[in-house]
Amino acid sequence: LPTLFCWTLISSLFAQDQQFTQFYATPLTLNPALTGNFEGRYRVGTIYRDQWRQVLENPIRTFAVAADLRFDAPGKRVYDDAIGLGLMFFNDKVNVVDFSTTQIAVSMAYHKSLGADNRHFLSLGFQGGLTQRNVNYESLDFQDEFNGLDGYNEPTGEQLPENNFSYPDFNVGLNYLARFGRSGALFAGAALHHVLQPSVSFYEDGSEGEKLYMRVSGQLAANIPIGRSRTSFMPRVLFATQGPHMQVNAGANFRTAVGKYGSTAFHIGAWARPVRNDAAFGLDAVVALVGLEFNNVLFGLSYDLNLKALSARQRQGAFEISIAYLGEYENEEILCPKF
Repeated sequence: LPTLFCWTLISSLFAQDQQFTQFYATPLTLNPALTGNFEGRYRVGTIYRDQWRQVLENPIRTFAVAADLRFDAPGKRVYDDAIGLGLMFFNDKVNVVDFSTTQIAVSMAYHKSLGADNRHFLSLGFQGGLTQRNVNYESLDFQDEFNGLDGYNEPTGEQLPENNFSYPDFNVGLNYLARFGRSGALFAGAALHHVLQPSVSFYEDGSEGEKLYMRVSGQLAANIPIGRSRTSFMPRVLFATQGPHMQVNAGANFRTAVGKYGSTAFHIGAWARPVRNDAAFGLDAVVALVGLEFNNVLFGLSYDLNLKALSARQRQGAFEISIAYLGEYENEEILCPKF
């Protein structure tokens, strides 16, 4: 590949963050205020995303694993204030140019009860981390490496910078939880990511245009019981904007509990994802999801179908699987949002 194409491709990868379709299955990448925001004492979860396997020899792979703890806040027990601590590891790899992003981050949140009945909580969370980006130059071919016959095996005269760099990152978020009835809940949150807007250039003298855009996101979700049945309606909306890019994920799940004690539940859901890139706006993908809760373990499986690729008769999409475990959890209804 010529140098211009190579760096144009890598620069486009800088333009926006990783994304997960099951955004509530990765709460520490979604909003720092969701750290420790669950029923239980600890939570461990992982998610894997595989994109464009049908059209790329080596698909784009994204992986995250996280753990967070919930502690009772010190003081009187009239209000059930809590503190959350979390640790998250993330890796995104684009095998086309052997480009990867790796991050490790720690987060903390305070969950303030807004009344003695402990049915309303306001949470404030902070997250700090270190991100590393790396590109393998051996996977790239430049024009001056062509031997004129059958391969790219000549030395290159390209002046290339160091192939990896690191930068600090900082995120902050708010979340509001309101419980109603026996098992209903409403969640509303907002987050700012990349508050420091760090430089993402491989060159030390990177320009202002090579800073990572701040990402602003808003989340809205609810658990709404349907009559006296064991089924709940769970709408989900995620809005995010980052530089010239904007994305909305909107849809809903249905959760149905089964068994004598309701310790097992099934999820089925669908939603749509419209996006804006620069001046263009349109429907990017539709998503289908199935999920299973078994005791304290949650499984999620989803598939994104890219509509533009479908119209071009290509089987281009993204597959995701998530697993989470809630420790020391005894409540029949899981009030934290998921998937």
